Amino acid sequence: MNKGDLVNEVAKVVSTKKQALAAVDCVFSTITKALKKRDTVTLIGFGTFRVGGRKARRGRHPQTGAEITIQAKRVPKFVPGKALKDAVK
Repeated sequence: MNKGDLVNEVAKVVSTKKQALAAVDCVFSTITKALKKRDTVTLIGFGTFRVGGRKARRGRHPQTGAEITIQAKRVPKFVPGKALKDAVK
């Protein structure tokens, strides 16, 4: 399923596809804004979005084999909730 498929499913519940697209975009942008502020987004029964960190580490350039330093960075993480885990079993 991609974003277009998701919009089509939401459009079955709301009156128009335009409203469905606005709703999906609003949810995604709200989650993104919260993660930018390092907030945690918990959707009961679905899961939790949070920001995790990766430490700086040594790596190798794949073409030259030269050793490089990979910088530390923040990455989004998702932990599925119990209801989602049970639904997928």
